[in-house]
Amino acid sequence: MNEQPRLEIEADRDGDDVIVRLKGEVDLRSSPDLRRRLTELVEPQAPKLVIMDLSGVDYVDSSGVGTIVELKRRALRTGGDVVLVGLQPRVRSVFEITRLDKFFKIAKSIDEARQA
Repeated sequence: MNEQPRLEIEADRDGDDVIVRLKGEVDLRSSPDLRRRLTELVEPQAPKLVIMDLSGVDYVDSSGVGTIVELKRRALRTGGDVVLVGLQPRVRSVFEITRLDKFFKIAKSIDEARQA
């Protein structure tokens, strides 16, 4: 019996930006794969903006948050930024409880993220 992946990751370059769409759970099991994929996206040519569409994410744990924070720090070092989009209430509460809603720009849509 094949187990469905806990996290689907789609990523596209759009000019100087990278749009990452996640669907599923960002947790201890999926974080290493997410970290690897994000590193592949930002290493060859650092994007000016990484837009992370989390509208399909229904759960994130501390390892998932750590992976996203690591991406933001990497982006800041190269003059870029990360904007989170479409946070579901449960996921948004994790960012609010940890006060990371002050560290990240959070937008309602990809278009809004580009203007943030």
